[in-house]
Amino acid sequence: MEETIINSVGSDAELKIQLKIQDLESQVLDMKVKNDELLKENAQLKRENNQLKRMPLFIAVVVDILDKGEVYLRQQGNNQEYLTHVNEELYRQLKPGSKVAVNNALSIVKVVGNIFDSRVRVMELEESPDITFNNIGGLEKEIEEVREAVEYPLTRPDIFERVGVEPPKGILLYGPPGTGKTLIAKAVAHEAKATFIRMSGSELVHKYIGEGAQLVRELFTLARERSPSIVFIDEIDAVGSTRTNDGTSGSAEVQRTLMQLLAEMDGFDNRGDVRIMAATNRVDMLDPALLRPGRFDRVIGIPLPDKEARLEILKIHSKRMIMYDVNLERIVEMTENTTGAELQAICREAGMIAVRREASGISQDDFLAAVKKVRAEVLLDNRMYI
Repeated sequence: MEETIINSVGSDAELKIQLKIQDLESQVLDMKVKNDELLKENAQLKRENNQLKRMPLFIAVVVDILDKGEVYLRQQGNNQEYLTHVNEELYRQLKPGSKVAVNNALSIVKVVGNIFDSRVRVMELEESPDITFNNIGGLEKEIEEVREAVEYPLTRPDIFERVGVEPPKGILLYGPPGTGKTLIAKAVAHEAKATFIRMSGSELVHKYIGEGAQLVRELFTLARERSPSIVFIDEIDAVGSTRTNDGTSGSAEVQRTLMQLLAEMDGFDNRGDVRIMAATNRVDMLDPALLRPGRFDRVIGIPLPDKEARLEILKIHSKRMIMYDVNLERIVEMTENTTGAELQAICREAGMIAVRREASGISQDDFLAAVKKVRAEVLLDNRMYI
């Protein structure tokens, strides 16, 4: 009996010791985790401390490369110019126009490369639109002219080299609003295997002196670096209207931006594989210097769709719709002098009318009501601007 009690007491003591050991091991693991976290935090604080101790670097531009490892620099901001000496490795990397980082001793620390305004970077289209030329009704002749001037020089340069002809440098699309100018640009961006940079003319008009011209320079520098590339300027009349002398600083700034655009389009610098597209509703407002050959070699009018084109546009925008006994030819007869955008609005409005009455498909009456509604809205908008 006494032996049983002794064994029981011994087992309890061993169990307590094991539990204590497990508890201590758990505490050791917790301490290791906390120690690792403190080590990481300490390393981060050391890096931040070293960063705070580092001397600031300044940006300079290489003006010229001289003999014996000497480089002629101009510091940005104060335009201070000076000579410095670099090692052979850096000397081989440098060329006129390169941006470099210099320390307080005006020694080059590293090559920075081109730094672009964030507004220029967002203009670069990362993914091409899903619009193709099959999504455009009519305009076969105009589309072929656009492809000859913009797409083919980038995708089939061997043909131009074989014939010995220099392709057009740029094209201008003009016509009433809603006729498909921007749609053509999206299709070109999809079809051409090139960097597509799109912007609006109003984005080049800025408050501060010189800012618009600087943006134009960086835009074309980016286009040259990403070549082959296409630059599309929508609503170019915002910056390219005829120059006047009204004495205001705002007008002078717009003219400075326009002159920089003219220089980039046809200046002394080789533009390389960069094609320019532009669109406007008011070609009559554009400066003559912008329209001359060498800048816009092709000026293409985008007209209102004719009867066949209207039918094609209606088919494109209604191909996914469930329709019951809809006669699109009759809708075509009712939509003379309408734009492609208005025809798309008619298809959308017909669908909305069918949704409103919870129908299983779209009827002829839905289309007739949509035509009346859209035409009435367009007429009202036109009257507002008379």
